[in-house]
Amino acid sequence: MGDLNLSVVGRRPVRRVRMPRGLVAATLMLMAGLAGGPTPMASATLSDVPSDAKVISDWNAIAISTLAGDPTKAPQEGFLYVGFVQAAVYNAVVRIDGRYAPYRFHAHAPRRASTQAAAAAAAHRVLTTYSPYATASLDAAYATSLAAVPDGSAKTDGIAFGELAADRLIQQRVGDGRNAPITFTQAPAPGLWRPTPPAFASMAVPWMGFVTPLLLRSGAQFGLPGPPPTLTSRRYTRDFAEVKALGSVDSTARTAEQTATALFFSGNALVQYDAALRDQVTVRHLDIVDAAHLFAAVTMTQADTIISVWRAKYTYGFWRPITAIRLADTDGNPATDADPAWTPLLTTPPYPDYVSGYSGVTGAFSRSLAGALGTRNLQVSLTSTAVPGAQRSYVSGRVLDQDVIDARVWLGIHFRTADTDGVRMGTRAAAWILDHYFQRTPGDHED
Repeated sequence: MGDLNLSVVGRRPVRRVRMPRGLVAATLMLMAGLAGGPTPMASATLSDVPSDAKVISDWNAIAISTLAGDPTKAPQEGFLYVGFVQAAVYNAVVRIDGRYAPYRFHAHAPRRASTQAAAAAAAHRVLTTYSPYATASLDAAYATSLAAVPDGSAKTDGIAFGELAADRLIQQRVGDGRNAPITFTQAPAPGLWRPTPPAFASMAVPWMGFVTPLLLRSGAQFGLPGPPPTLTSRRYTRDFAEVKALGSVDSTARTAEQTATALFFSGNALVQYDAALRDQVTVRHLDIVDAAHLFAAVTMTQADTIISVWRAKYTYGFWRPITAIRLADTDGNPATDADPAWTPLLTTPPYPDYVSGYSGVTGAFSRSLAGALGTRNLQVSLTSTAVPGAQRSYVSGRVLDQDVIDARVWLGIHFRTADTDGVRMGTRAAAWILDHYFQRTPGDHED
């Protein structure tokens, strides 16, 4: 995803998460992801009652693969639908367990229902509803998941409750603005976006910014950070000079290390960050409840951040570097020089510059991950979806944030302000969401 590809915990004290009560090693599995190669599935642990956290990771990977192959959806929509899946899974699991407050779901859970069966049922129901093209493969995966749960009333009740959680989520999303007949209509002018070469495609999913968020009050809550810099401002002049020098396909100013960082973050952010979440379930030995909590907190926050990002893109409609540099003689700024042949390192995606989607979901990822885990020591391993075999590890969300900000400039597809404000938007959204959702229930205590 061209424009989509972390920050530390803020002022609010973080909450510690409970580690699982019993640990038994499970088998590592692989599932194909969007990057065109195998994506490691998180292994997890088994408790006395069948509630294997691996089911959470498995169905996240299935969701990613399913949405990648859905011919009815643009790539940017993946964040929304993964958020839907993880919301339903979270509700099914936490209403049975009681450890965390549910998300707009208050049905009474059957006593001792299987959380493992409930999680699989919820994910399966959401995916077959929104991606019916994949029903056969989803049914096969569902049968495999349920085969791991012993037959009996716990399994039957878990299935029914998971389907109920999914159905409730699906009902809540009816009429939420997805696929509304909205188009980007601003006429081309200095500073305003227009289709970019080589495809000259119209703005992708312009309705995204007007979808009802899962958690935020609206896409405008953090989606209107203020306009980008004016074309004659010092900041714009500085941003222009930087991306022109360092972001071109044939730049002699960009170092080899800068190019490597740029390319590392030039693929699909959804695939990259969800694979990292599956790895977190494994390395932190999360149980099924904390795994469901982690996936919901991060992916639902990213979904709302994408909505906010698209509201800003649609509202401000700021032009991309390729347009700005080739048409610099029209911007009224004597300090910018036009280069009609300038070309970015990465092909420019079909939507406005401000703000950056990859940067936005990165800020959301780092802040929500830190808050959900209750630690500033992230220990996150990332795999590039664009550079085969490339991996990086981050202890600090702040360092990850900065790498992504720099990368999008060095790719030549963003002005720096779009990246810094994108990260800030995602971070602010995550901080607000963690203050209002995903709380531990009263009376629940850590072991």
